[in-house]
Amino acid sequence: MKIQQTLRSFYLLGCLIILAGCTDFLDTDLPSSQLTGEAVFKDRATATAAVANIYAGLRDQTLITGKTRGIGNLLGLYSDELDYYGSNIGTLYNFSNHTVLATESEVAVIWNDSYNLVYACNSVLEGLDGNDAIPESDKTQLQGEALFLRGFIHFYLNQLFGDIPYIIQTDYNQNAITGKLASTEIYEHLVSDLEEAISLLPETYTSSDRVRVNQFAAMAFLARVQLYFGNWEASLSLCNTILDRTDFYIWEEDLDNVFLKGSKSTLWQLKPISQGGNTYEGQTFIFETGPPNNIGVLSQSFMDGFASDDQRADQWTRSITDGSSVWFHPYKYKLRSVTGSSMEHSVVLRLAELYLIRAEARLHLGDLEGAMTDLNKTRNRAGLSDVENLAMSDISDAILIERRYELFTEYGHRWFDLKRNQKAGEVLAPIQPNWQENHVLFPIPETELLANPNLNPQNDGY
Repeated sequence: MKIQQTLRSFYLLGCLIILAGCTDFLDTDLPSSQLTGEAVFKDRATATAAVANIYAGLRDQTLITGKTRGIGNLLGLYSDELDYYGSNIGTLYNFSNHTVLATESEVAVIWNDSYNLVYACNSVLEGLDGNDAIPESDKTQLQGEALFLRGFIHFYLNQLFGDIPYIIQTDYNQNAITGKLASTEIYEHLVSDLEEAISLLPETYTSSDRVRVNQFAAMAFLARVQLYFGNWEASLSLCNTILDRTDFYIWEEDLDNVFLKGSKSTLWQLKPISQGGNTYEGQTFIFETGPPNNIGVLSQSFMDGFASDDQRADQWTRSITDGSSVWFHPYKYKLRSVTGSSMEHSVVLRLAELYLIRAEARLHLGDLEGAMTDLNKTRNRAGLSDVENLAMSDISDAILIERRYELFTEYGHRWFDLKRNQKAGEVLAPIQPNWQENHVLFPIPETELLANPNLNPQNDGY
C-alpha cells in the first residue's frame, strides 16, 4: 500500500515517539537524544512511549478522535444524528449529503492514518518479540495493548470499507501488494488478536485514569465484535464476566457524572493532550451562539424522537437560540476550554454499551426477560419507565431506539447500528435525496487502488 512507502524503517517511528513525548499523554520520560528504531525497544520507557504514540494517534488524528474529522462527527453527519450548517462544499458537506467519492480527501486520510497506526502496532510487536531487555510483565502488557489496538483499528476499517487488508507485519514489500480479506477472514484475525490481548493484559489498570486498556476493556471490545458478527453466546459470556466485576466497575446513576474522568463506569478513555485540557468532543460539538457555522448540529428528527420524560434530552443536549431559531448540540461533554485540571476525558468504552450489547445477545438467545432487564438499566437512569411484556420484535426495536439515545455521537454507533440491522436505507432514503444502497460502505481511496491493484475491485457504486 502507498502509505507504507513512508514507513520503510523504525527510524520514523522513533521520530514519532519524540513528538508523542510532548503530549503528556502518558507519564513517560524520553531521552533527549534522537531515537533510532532499534533503540526504541531497549528499555521500558521508550517501548511504553511507542505504544503511547498509537493511543495519541487515535486521539489526535483518526477514527475515534473527537475532532471534526473523527467518526463521531463524520458518521453523525452521514446518518440521521447531525445536520450540517455551513457551505455547500468540502468534506463535512459531502458526508452530510452522501456525495462522498473515491477521491474524497478525508476518506484517504482515514485509510492512511489508520494503517500508519497499524504499522506502529506491528513495529511494537516485532520489536518486543524475543526481547530480553524489558521486564516480562511490562513486555506482556505492551504486547497486549498493541494487539488490542491493531484489532481495534482493523475493526473500524472493516466496518467503514468492508473487505480490507489485515496487516500483521512491517515488511513493506509484502504490505505494498497485500490484497483484501473477506469479512469472515477479518473476523478470525480480530478474534485472534483480541483473545491474545486478553491473555496478555492484566486485570488492573496501569493508572487510575484508565487511559491504557486492561483485560476487561479488551473483553468489552471483543463483546462488540462478537455481537456485530452474530455470535450471541460469546458476546453474552464476555458481558457477564465484565458486569460481574463490581470491584472494578460501578454503574453511574447520575447522567451528569457519566463522562467525568473519574467515572467508575468507564472501561477505557483517552486523556486530553494538555494538562488542564478537556476533550476534543467538547471543542467540536459545543457552540455558544447561533446560527451555527460549518459544524454539525443535532438533527430535528433526532430531538423529536426523545421520549417526553427522557432526562438525556435535558442533560446530554443543549439549546442555543438567536431569538428566532433554536439549535441543539450534544452536551455529554460540557467543557470546551482548559480548566485548572482536566475534568473530562474522551470515553471510548463504558458500561452502558455492555448492558445494551447483553440485552441484544440475550434477545437473540431467546431470553426476553433478561433482555428487557438490561434494556431497563439505561432507561431507568434516563428517567424512563420499565419496558415489560414485549414481543421479540418490539424488544429489538426498543434496543435500537435505546442505543440511539444512549450512545449518540459516540464513535458512529448509530450509523453502524443502522448498517448492521439493514435499516440504513429505510431510515435515510426519506431524508437523504442522494442516498444509494452502496453507501453502506465508503469507497476505497482512489490513490490506494492506483498504488496497489490487489485492492481491486472498488466497492460497488464508486
